[in-house]
Amino acid sequence: MSSRRRSREHALQILYQWDMRKQPVDESIAAFYGTLYSEESAVQPERDPFLEDLVRGTVDKSSEIDALISSHAEHWRIERMPAVDRNILRLAIFEMRHTETPAAVVIDEALELARRFSNEESVHFVNGVLDAVHREAAGAG
Repeated sequence: MSSRRRSREHALQILYQWDMRKQPVDESIAAFYGTLYSEESAVQPERDPFLEDLVRGTVDKSSEIDALISSHAEHWRIERMPAVDRNILRLAIFEMRHTETPAAVVIDEALELARRFSNEESVHFVNGVLDAVHREAAGAG
């Protein structure tokens, strides 16, 4: 597994915790690293700048991102979406709009996250929303 794919998986885990616990993002990041330290190794884990940029950026832009999700997720209120799907969308939209990663790569990675952590119905939902967000951005540019 590529290190960026692993970083995205870890970012999703942190975002899920942040979303569920309604705690400051730095606490969610620290808790994640704390679990690595206690479970995987006696050595302090190395920080992952890509992971932390994804998480902090997603949280910082969450209001803007949630508005985009809401406008493209027909018949779904954001608070009623499964938390995993909601955070996959948040993460992917942040990466698509605020990093240099090509949209096709971001969408593919988001679909892999949905396959791994959600279900096939969610894969189609995530794909539809991300495709709509991408088309809107491409039309505006």
